Amino acid sequence: MARAYIDAHTSDHFSLRHFGRHLADFLSRNEPWKDEPLLADIAIFEWAMTHAFDAEDAPLATLADMAAVTPDNWPGLIFTLHPSVQRIDIRGNAPALWNAADRKETLPVPEQSPHPIGWVIWRQELKLYFRSLSVDQAWMLDALRDGRSFADICEGLTEWIDAQHVALHAAGLLKQWLEDGMISEIKS
Repeated sequence: MARAYIDAHTSDHFSLRHFGRHLADFLSRNEPWKDEPLLADIAIFEWAMTHAFDAEDAPLATLADMAAVTPDNWPGLIFTLHPSVQRIDIRGNAPALWNAADRKETLPVPEQSPHPIGWVIWRQELKLYFRSLSVDQAWMLDALRDGRSFADICEGLTEWIDAQHVALHAAGLLKQWLEDGMISEIKS
């Protein structure tokens, strides 16, 4: 696989760090690897982890920053994700396989979901973290990355959350992500 990838994608960057950026696409399009979609998922997951680890440092927003916002300013708030935050969608259990391999445990049986599963990967200090996301959480992280306001996010979340509870739900996710070190800035 490595030789075939090298033949298909000669290096076009002075740093070896960027050489694997086409691997997931290569695996999903070429025989015999395209018949094993979990391989491309593993490549997607590993590449996102590489980006999370190598991301630039940035200051982190705090719960105190969020608590200092007056109620009138909440609708216009924009939250900036830390540069290490990576959002991916994969169908396979690549994170479980990676976790087991990292811990030198028995690998779980490879699995494929009928639908893509959202994941977030981020770095705190020099340690990587990852977790799966519900559909509304994945949508909200994407909306934050796109620079959407808190009011727009709440409106979008009503696809999954009752309008009466949506602001509290969104604020709860933001609180968790602040505690996890995933948000760099809160702008009004």
